[in-house]
Amino acid sequence: MRRVVITGIGAVTPLGNSIKESWENLVAGKSAAGPITKFDPSKFKTRFACEVKNFSGEKYFDKKDLRKYDLFSQYAVAATEEAVASGQIDFSVFSDEERADMGVIWASGNGGISTFEEQASEFYRGDGVPRFSPFFVPKKIEDIAAGVISIRYQLYGPNYCPVSACASSNQAIINAFDTIRAGKSIMMIAGGSEAGITPSSVGGFSAAQALSKRNDDPQAASRPFDKERDGFVVGEGGAALILEEYEHAINRNAIIFAEIAGTGMAADAYHLTGTPPDGRGAFLGMTKAIKEAGLQPEDIDYINAHATSTPQGDVSEAVAIDRIFGKNNKLFVSGTKSMTGHLLGGAGAVEAVICVMSLKDGIIPPTINTRNLDDAFPKHLKVVMGEAVTANIKYAINNTFGFGGHVATSLFKKFEG
Repeated sequence: MRRVVITGIGAVTPLGNSIKESWENLVAGKSAAGPITKFDPSKFKTRFACEVKNFSGEKYFDKKDLRKYDLFSQYAVAATEEAVASGQIDFSVFSDEERADMGVIWASGNGGISTFEEQASEFYRGDGVPRFSPFFVPKKIEDIAAGVISIRYQLYGPNYCPVSACASSNQAIINAFDTIRAGKSIMMIAGGSEAGITPSSVGGFSAAQALSKRNDDPQAASRPFDKERDGFVVGEGGAALILEEYEHAINRNAIIFAEIAGTGMAADAYHLTGTPPDGRGAFLGMTKAIKEAGLQPEDIDYINAHATSTPQGDVSEAVAIDRIFGKNNKLFVSGTKSMTGHLLGGAGAVEAVICVMSLKDGIIPPTINTRNLDDAFPKHLKVVMGEAVTANIKYAINNTFGFGGHVATSLFKKFEG
């Protein structure tokens, strides 16, 4: 069976516009939460989020072209550019035949939601004459970021966008992994991005009782697994990983960050937005990933939990972890959304990059704000709280779950040749 390695990583997050900045702030336990500045939230129940700071699309597009791209596509290109640079990859050296076996699978849960809001608002505020921008549809559709990236690097292989809510970008990584393992490609850019800090997004999640309302203390709002958690904090940004067939990477002397050892996809088949008390979907996702990797539960060192800080979701995941890992005393668990917020469709890719960095640097970032673990969370598991820990870890799991019951789990291995 073909091995799949990661030969480039990049990210734009609320904690920084690069891997270096984001990782340093994660390890330091900093929160990215603050008052919403992208629109006036004064009449909303939740008035804070984790926004990307000091981002400029003009670094990646000229001013004329910039108006063609929604912010989620701008984040996608920025993250991909860093991934390409981190791996020192020059796509122009590959032949057309080789680039026919290189592609892009890029996810987003909402696509250009701000573009949709702006265009719809202009129409309904006007005289009813449809004066829509010619860029409206290509800016808004979820799959456009994948297309933009493939055009940018002239990659002619598989190109599409999986949409599975908050599991989307982890699914993109899994699909890219499967494509390479099946011999249908040799290199894939995979990831996801979201620019969902908009009135309809914040308003919709708020109406669903999903968001924290700690407006008086935003930085302490996201508290995964804590008894006093009251909902998630919306985040934005995205991340890119370059996946490559192992022999191809070795033959070109590629920089290798980590290896993907196994993956698992499943469904809760339970509720539109809620998760089952027995955590069956999460249980299946992790179990399948461990089995595909040829491992046992005791081999796993770290789980970057989905851990959104919602009352029901956190319990479901905790129960699933306990069912699989029991008293695995070496297992570390952390919920990094406590710092980045929940990047929705982009969350899985960002947290995949966090897993890669943890394996590479031997550092597990903390779960901040969590003080008193929910009684449902197994006390024998090591939730990394407050401060990062140093540990020589070999295997890390990344969990993501989406509205609709979607489950996507990826399992990463420290690269040792």
